[in-house]
Amino acid sequence: MRAGDAMNIFEEPKIDCHAHVFDPAQFPYEPHTHYRPAGQEVGTAAQLAQVMEAYGVRHTLLVEPNSGYGLDNRCMLDAIARSGGRLKGIAVVVNDITSADLEALAAQGIVGVAWNVTHYGVDHYANAGGLLDKLRALDLCVDIQVEHAQLVPLAPMLVGSGVRILVDHCGRPTPDAGLDQPGFGALLNLAATGRAFVKLSGVVKFAQHPSPHADAEPYLDALVDAFTPDHCLWASDWPYLRAPRSVDYGVLLKAVERRFPDAADRRKVLWDTPNALFRFMS
Repeated sequence: MRAGDAMNIFEEPKIDCHAHVFDPAQFPYEPHTHYRPAGQEVGTAAQLAQVMEAYGVRHTLLVEPNSGYGLDNRCMLDAIARSGGRLKGIAVVVNDITSADLEALAAQGIVGVAWNVTHYGVDHYANAGGLLDKLRALDLCVDIQVEHAQLVPLAPMLVGSGVRILVDHCGRPTPDAGLDQPGFGALLNLAATGRAFVKLSGVVKFAQHPSPHADAEPYLDALVDAFTPDHCLWASDWPYLRAPRSVDYGVLLKAVERRFPDAADRRKVLWDTPNALFRFMS
């Protein structure tokens, strides 16, 4: 690159804040799992490393899904242990997990706990205030995936918890319900806490239009306005589990470049904010 040339999105430092590893050959799926990722949905740690190298991604936050592994975090923990500090993770745990067990996970590169509300439902977390207390005491995040209006009944508990909140996949709004739909409004209100961060990811999970997902644009605009680049994170959701349409890693990155034409804003979203949150090595 010549002196004075601007870097493109593939050369800029990046952290992918939501990806998964599935390796059924080394880590067989749970026998009674509700879904068994297969074919192009399988993504091993070695394959993820190749993707990161190809697109200039320095670090990735793995989020343990319920598909395949249920509450078994071993595949993810093994990937983190072998990554040389390039990976950290969000674990799936029982609501009554002990502080000692959370500390043990933190020592293995876990920075938070997933609330998969789209899988378990709202009622599963209605009495999980004690878990939030433990997360706050250990300086761990809660990483929540909701859709439609699921955030509405959970928001007061999250706001009052004092815990840092990560919201997956733009909150998965209902595209034809408009910006004033209750669930999306609850998400926008979380910005006022100063402790909430939204992942600009997973658009294919809620948009009805094909890429570039024109029906999702108003929601992305509103999220960036409310949370600002200081509280927005970028993520791929690789290897695109149960995606209803084709997804391409490079296309996702170029969309970030278009949405954040200012290099300083892109650096916040892609590097500064997630690095401060998850404390990766440079």
